[in-house]
Amino acid sequence: MSLLSSPALRPAEDPAQTVPLAIGFKDWAVICTALGSGRQSLILRKGGIAEGRDGFRFKHERFFLFPTGYHQQFDKVRDGGDIQRNAPAATDAESVEVRYLFVLEFAHWLDEWSQVSHLEPMHIWREDAVRERFEYGDERGIQCAFGRGYRCSAPWTFPNRSSYGGCRSWVTLPAPPASLSWLPVLDDATHERRRYDLDALLGMSI
Repeated sequence: MSLLSSPALRPAEDPAQTVPLAIGFKDWAVICTALGSGRQSLILRKGGIAEGRDGFRFKHERFFLFPTGYHQQFDKVRDGGDIQRNAPAATDAESVEVRYLFVLEFAHWLDEWSQVSHLEPMHIWREDAVRERFEYGDERGIQCAFGRGYRCSAPWTFPNRSSYGGCRSWVTLPAPPASLSWLPVLDDATHERRRYDLDALLGMSI
C-alpha cells in the first residue's frame, strides 16, 4: 500500500536491521541539520521542475539526507543562524558529506491551509515560505511527511557528480560503507510524543 494512500502513522522500523537503499533526498543543508539534530521531524515539499510529469512524491521509506545549498535561503527559516553554525557544508564542487538517515512513517498531501498552518510549531520554516510552496503551481497544497532521523556513526563523504545537480529531490548514491551504522537522534518517548502531536494537529487517528 502506498504511503500516500493511508494517513495512518506507524512506528518506525529500526534501520540498523535493514540495509537502506542508496537513495539521497536533497534538501537545504539547514533543513537536513534540523532533521538530523531532532529540531524537527517533518518534511514539507512541493517539488521542483525536474520532478517529471507526475510531480514530487515520497517514493522511498528510507533515505539519506543529502545537504544542498541550491536555492537555500536563510531568511526563509526560523532559528536559521544557530542551525547554520552546526550544519555541514552544502554540496560543493568536489564532494558530498552525508550525516543523517531518515525513516518515513507518514506521507500525505495537505490541501487545506488551516491544516498546514497548524504545523508551525513542528518545523523551522517561516510561514511565508510555507505559504509560497503551498500556493506554487497549478494545484494548491503541499506534501507533508513525518519520520525519524538517525545519525550516521561517522560522516559519509563521497565524490560529487553532475547527476546530483539540478532541481530534483531524489538522487542515487554510491553504496554506503559496510561499517556505517545509525543511532536515533530522538529518544523513543520524544518521538512518540511528536507522533501524537501530529495526529492531534491533523485530526488523524493513529
